[in-house]
Amino acid sequence: MIAVGKTLISEDILEKKFVCDLQACKGACCVAGDSGAPLAKEELEILEKIWPIVKPYVPASGVKAIEKQGTWVVDSDGDDTTPLMDGKHCAYTFFEKDGTAKCSIEKAWLDGKIKFKKPISCHLYPIRVKETKAGDILNYDRWDLCKPACKCGEKLDVPVYRFLKGPLERKYGKQWFRDLEHAAEGHEKVKKASR
Repeated sequence: MIAVGKTLISEDILEKKFVCDLQACKGACCVAGDSGAPLAKEELEILEKIWPIVKPYVPASGVKAIEKQGTWVVDSDGDDTTPLMDGKHCAYTFFEKDGTAKCSIEKAWLDGKIKFKKPISCHLYPIRVKETKAGDILNYDRWDLCKPACKCGEKLDVPVYRFLKGPLERKYGKQWFRDLEHAAEGHEKVKKASR
């Protein structure tokens, strides 16, 4: 683990390569899994406030699920998450004609209707954040669904943290990201020296 400010970052985030390949995975991270997207406490109120604006972007089946369950739910692990539709995929998901899953919240944001892009856990994926009293712990989440993203990242030589610069700056700020870049450079020098 590498320390940056009050965060601990898994070395995998600095070393592993990753670039989303929507053509290959079709947005499977919005569809697969047994829970919705993890939500930060401050996002619960945001989802409630933006729901009337996001609702027109959500397919009828998703609207039905959200109106029945709420804009967020507590899952079987006790975590706050987005609701699922029929226990399958995130209720905020819509599908393009080619079957690619996309986020209705992000679509409303892209259209300039809201200022909230999407839950930070979605924006940061494949990084998962564990909050502790001492600070956040950032880990790289390996998922078979993301093999195309790993191949694409290898081909383009883009480490996870560089691919996620925007989301990481959104969560922790530009200075924190600059500090992470310096830590990554130092980590790389140590690795090369030990070879």
